Amino acid sequence: MADTQRRGRRIMMTPAELDEFLTARRTCRVATVSADGAPHVSTLWFAWDGTSLWLYSITRSKRWADLRRDPRVAVVVDAGEEYGELRGVEVSGSVEFVGEAPRTGEPHPELVGVERLFAHKNFGLEEMPHDGRHAWLRLTPESTASWDFRKLASL
Repeated sequence: MADTQRRGRRIMMTPAELDEFLTARRTCRVATVSADGAPHVSTLWFAWDGTSLWLYSITRSKRWADLRRDPRVAVVVDAGEEYGELRGVEVSGSVEFVGEAPRTGEPHPELVGVERLFAHKNFGLEEMPHDGRHAWLRLTPESTASWDFRKLASL
């Protein structure tokens, strides 16, 4: 991940912790910029391939329209209820649109692995079901910030 975190280094996740966290979590919050400049936040399931966050978005959504106009995005994945349990990561950058939109299952080598990963993680299936309403966005982070408040106990 490109940018190195400057603040909170003592509670940031190691690369291995970050990878494990993003692999295990299902839900993220995606922040886009609306046409009038207002922020828009929505929730999605995602897959992490070790390098990029893959978002499977409805193509007729405000989020999709926002990203078509301006591909910059910030995504937060977090967990924990009590203060000492809070942990998470924010990744930001510009999304890339991958495959046909909407996705109908046309062969696309770049999507084979991520669709298998996403289908298994989120649906318990071996193959991705295609509904003709969603399409893929890839976010390869330009900036990353993470926190794990469970580390505060040892400081």
